[in-house]
Amino acid sequence: MSWQSHPKLELHLHLEGAAPPSLIRQLAFEKSIDVGGIFDDAGNYAYSGFSEFLQVYEAATQALQSPEDFKRLTQAVLEQLAEHNVIYAEAFLSPDFCGDRDLGAWREYMAAIQEAHVDGVTLKGIITCIRHFGPDKAKQTARCAAETAGDFIVGYGMGGAETVGEQKDFAYGFDMAREAGLRLTTHAGEWRGPKEVAAALDDLKVERVGHGVRAAEDPDLVRRLADTGVVLETNPGSNVVLGVYPSLDQHPITKLRDAGVPVTVSTDDPPFFHTTMTKEWADLETTFGWGADDFDTLNQTALNAAFCDDDTKQQLAKRLEQP
Repeated sequence: MSWQSHPKLELHLHLEGAAPPSLIRQLAFEKSIDVGGIFDDAGNYAYSGFSEFLQVYEAATQALQSPEDFKRLTQAVLEQLAEHNVIYAEAFLSPDFCGDRDLGAWREYMAAIQEAHVDGVTLKGIITCIRHFGPDKAKQTARCAAETAGDFIVGYGMGGAETVGEQKDFAYGFDMAREAGLRLTTHAGEWRGPKEVAAALDDLKVERVGHGVRAAEDPDLVRRLADTGVVLETNPGSNVVLGVYPSLDQHPITKLRDAGVPVTVSTDDPPFFHTTMTKEWADLETTFGWGADDFDTLNQTALNAAFCDDDTKQQLAKRLEQP
């Protein structure tokens, strides 16, 4: 069946990574910026493998140079979310790309992002440091997060190249964000194995893990995740396109869920992976036989794990109950 009209919640979405290629081309044209050969003949992002994906991602962000650019980006992303009836999303925002981690500039970018609006879609922000930019820059990012925590900025996390450094190298920033009342997540267990997920839990004390799927390789860690209720923000389509798993039928999402690990499903960087939330749901139905009850549970898990305030959760719960 078509799942497009069903309400959905998404917890793992990179704002810059959701930029439509057409928007990046337009912005680059307006500014006479050469972003390099990052598009294929069909106009899609072109890359091979994760390291090249990061290079293309960062090249695309060169076209995003002002608060107004980020308002246009956010508006485009909200419209895409609405098209697939995503009623709530948490977007990863990086001050690295919004004023180079300057607090004053970041406030201007954040204000512009919040000016974008589409009826029926609630957007919250999770500030993320970029792992391969190093711990020192991450401290500056954490300061931006701590100083702007509130109704819109609800969380702090880390993205970037998981193969660079260790989770514990970034503990200072996570401690700063925690003290500011922000909820915590971090990318782990995508390119490194179960030990990386355990390090995220032990060294950063996060309550959600971005991806986290490699935890499936360690039965003891799976039990720990199930017992503690740490939520995995899984992105099956992303994992298959980037080659973490050769095909969706080998993805461990069902294994993890059946073992009691709370899982959510998101698109990560949708135009890069040619996916949408509707497609993610449809692929889970086709591959694993998931149905309405499974997706209702998925939404409830995402609602429980969302970093927003209780009033927002109550409003979302009412919308999920509507036929």
